[in-house]
Amino acid sequence: MLKQAFIAIATTFISFQIMAANTVVEMKTSMGNIEIELFNDKAPISAKNFESYVKDNFYNGTVFHRVIPDFMIQGGGMDVKMTEKQTRAPIQNESYNGLKNTRGTLAMARTNHPNSATSQFFINTVDNDFLNKSQMNAGYAVFGKVTKGMNVVDQITKVPTANMGMHQNVPKQAIKIISMTIKSTANKN
Repeated sequence: MLKQAFIAIATTFISFQIMAANTVVEMKTSMGNIEIELFNDKAPISAKNFESYVKDNFYNGTVFHRVIPDFMIQGGGMDVKMTEKQTRAPIQNESYNGLKNTRGTLAMARTNHPNSATSQFFINTVDNDFLNKSQMNAGYAVFGKVTKGMNVVDQITKVPTANMGMHQNVPKQAIKIISMTIKSTANKN
């Protein structure tokens, strides 16, 4: 009886620890630092994908290549010359996870094909309900949120942009992602 009680308590404790920890990432940009909490629990595929790119230093030296005020900022795939970096295979779209594209959330960027996301992500600067999964829309998978540095995101949305080759809304002066590092895990309340 005592042994069963101990096993039940230990299992509960381990389950709580697994559910309680989300990864925290520090992004250093040329305009300031942004801290991000990944939703490992609700978007495990996207969060793991993003973490893998962070651990491989893939994002270091990339830029925010698409900046649209009152919408979002997008990065994670282009260098300062607007050359797309080689990525891993695409991942499954997790837009079914119930997380919404609200101000400050991170979501996977993709093409028109729902399961085409690789390394690129965007940070919503306003609530973008039209990006959420619906009956007529595959949606964009939210996998994290900005916990510190939203003021930096807001500064980035104010930079002048122009067309550059086939790309639109490109900052005239490159907004670099200097580095991203796994900072810790965040205990959920």
